[in-house]
Amino acid sequence: MAKQDRAVRTRQILIRAAAEVFAADGYALASLSMISKRAGVSPGALHFHFASKDDLAREVESEATDSGRQLAEGCRGTAGSALQVLVRTAFGLVLAAADDPVLRAGLKLSGDPSRKSDAELLNWWRGLVRELVVQARDAGELAQDVSADDATTTIVAATVGFAVIAMAEAEWPSAERLTRFWSLVLPWLAAAPERVPDLVTHGAQRHHRVH
Repeated sequence: MAKQDRAVRTRQILIRAAAEVFAADGYALASLSMISKRAGVSPGALHFHFASKDDLAREVESEATDSGRQLAEGCRGTAGSALQVLVRTAFGLVLAAADDPVLRAGLKLSGDPSRKSDAELLNWWRGLVRELVVQARDAGELAQDVSADDATTTIVAATVGFAVIAMAEAEWPSAERLTRFWSLVLPWLAAAPERVPDLVTHGAQRHHRVH
């Protein structure tokens, strides 16, 4: 059992080290030797767990997507309407990506032109945003002149944009800036503009970063 536990810990150490390297340098410049050195693990031990750099990248993407799903489920449990869930999840994803190298790497790998990728994290996020936007529309939460496609495109592009900036400047996507962004977007998006302050506050709850 102890040997099994060590193997699990080594695998997780390698995944985090790979995420840090991918997030900092991108897929093309990252190497297995860089990752093993950062993890403090021998090249042989790395190859025992992962046959190639692409295997590691896929595992990082998978873990990043799992983290996103867990965050979204937590937001579903604490928010009421679909629009509230959407705002809170978008807040959470951006701020988590600023702190979590696995999430940052997942986003970076999803859009990295140097490798063939299913863009797992990005596709999951786009699908979730679309699902929540449609639910909000069907519940009468969206303004009548806002299409589900336009809302999905705006929110996905903005969220990924904030996360990309966080890769270069971790403190930039603060809760304060996200609050200002949603304060600008929600009056266009929501059917009831008078509820915008409550929606923004609900999204920002429990997400505090010092700018």
